[in-house]
Amino acid sequence: MTLVNACVVMLDCAEPEKLAMFYQELLEGKQVDASANLVEIQGAGGVRLAFRRDVNATPPSWPRPENSLQAHLDFLVEDLDEAERRIVALGGRPIETRDAAGPYEERGYSDPAGHSFTVRLVPPTAPKQG
Repeated sequence: MTLVNACVVMLDCAEPEKLAMFYQELLEGKQVDASANLVEIQGAGGVRLAFRRDVNATPPSWPRPENSLQAHLDFLVEDLDEAERRIVALGGRPIETRDAAGPYEERGYSDPAGHSFTVRLVPPTAPKQG
C-alpha cells in the first residue's frame, strides 16, 4: 500500500487566485480545488501546485544573498525564447540576465508574486554524434 499518493508544491502569497491563474496559464492546466484561502491547479503535464493565502507573505530576494531562496521551481521547455515570451505576457519577469553572446540552457524568472523559477531546455534524448 502506498503511503503518499501525491505531492503538491505549496506557495504562500497574498493573492492565491491571481497567482494560480498565472501558473494555470503557463502550464496549460486546470484548477482542481479552491477555497477562501487556497487554490490548487494541475498542469497539463501532471505537476500539481497550490497557492495559500498569507496576507503577510513577502517574496524572497533571490538571487541577492541576504535572503534565502525559500522555494524554487524548474520547468522543462523545448524553446527558451517561446517560454520567455509566454512568461512575460502572463506577468512574470526575468530576474537572471545573462550575456547575450549565445544560447543558454536555463533562464531565471519571478512570478507576479515574486517567487523565483527557472525554465530549462529539455535534455536531448539522442546521443551526441562524433
